[in-house]
Amino acid sequence: MASTTNQRNMHLAVYIITLLTGVPSNLLALHALIQKLRVKATPNAIFLLNLTISDLSFLAFLPFKATELLQGQWKMPTFLCPLSGLFYFSTIYSSTLFLTAVSVERYLGVAFPLRYKLYRKPSYAVAISCFLWLCSFGHCSIVYITEYHEPANSSRRSVCYNNFTNKQLEFLLPFRLELGIVLFCLPFLITCFCYGSFIRIIVSSSHIHRGKKQRAIGLVLTTLAVYAICFAPYNTSHLVGFLQKENLAWREEALLLSTFNASLDPIIFYFSSTAVQHSCKCCLMKLYICRPHPNLHKSMPKDSIKLDNQQVSDTQIHGSKF
Repeated sequence: MASTTNQRNMHLAVYIITLLTGVPSNLLALHALIQKLRVKATPNAIFLLNLTISDLSFLAFLPFKATELLQGQWKMPTFLCPLSGLFYFSTIYSSTLFLTAVSVERYLGVAFPLRYKLYRKPSYAVAISCFLWLCSFGHCSIVYITEYHEPANSSRRSVCYNNFTNKQLEFLLPFRLELGIVLFCLPFLITCFCYGSFIRIIVSSSHIHRGKKQRAIGLVLTTLAVYAICFAPYNTSHLVGFLQKENLAWREEALLLSTFNASLDPIIFYFSSTAVQHSCKCCLMKLYICRPHPNLHKSMPKDSIKLDNQQVSDTQIHGSKF
């Protein structure tokens, strides 16, 4: 019982931290990217915008997971179960696909700058984004087949996409393996190749200043960290579950790590887009300017404070006559 309570508290803590950090940072990135696209639309900005929308969609449906966790069962309307599951899992894999798209775009820009410039059109990026959304949502629509199961030993208790029958697992386990190979392993290998080549070209170039090289390295390290921390454990559970022919007990903990993706992606936005960097700096400057300075009042002479108060009082008195 204590173990179940600790597990529930850990899940809730991760959900709350993700919401508190992911919502404002992704909204800030969304604002910056929209402003950039209004000035000039680039494939990189379009992919990052879709990645931001994916994260915000994930965060929008995260409270449903938290509510189910608090109540111990699915008490919300039945139609919300597959819908929340569809967005929850689809946005996880859409993130891997758009991270891969960003890496390919970066690699082509430095490896084949002249040739790629002929095909670097926003319309192509929009078409690719639509295809990636279709891939993630098409694969994860499996939740409409195996989303809702009422255990036979309980007349009222129901769970959402958690407990499965043996017949469901016969279909679900091979499908999860295919999901992990197509939407994680292949994108991960492509990302490693593109960013490995990208870093090699950037570092060896003498025409690129040090600051840009450091941002490029930061982008690569953050992206690989997202893959390793957020996506690798969950997709590893697909392989292990397929080999053991069962729904693994630690799969929920592996899936929990993918939640951090919505908080880590804004770091990638920062390294990938100068517009996001500028927006973050402006936001921090505004917060600093608006911050009260208690020492300023102490350092002012008392006579000056009295004079200012008297001037305010006089202004209020004269202003009231009108």
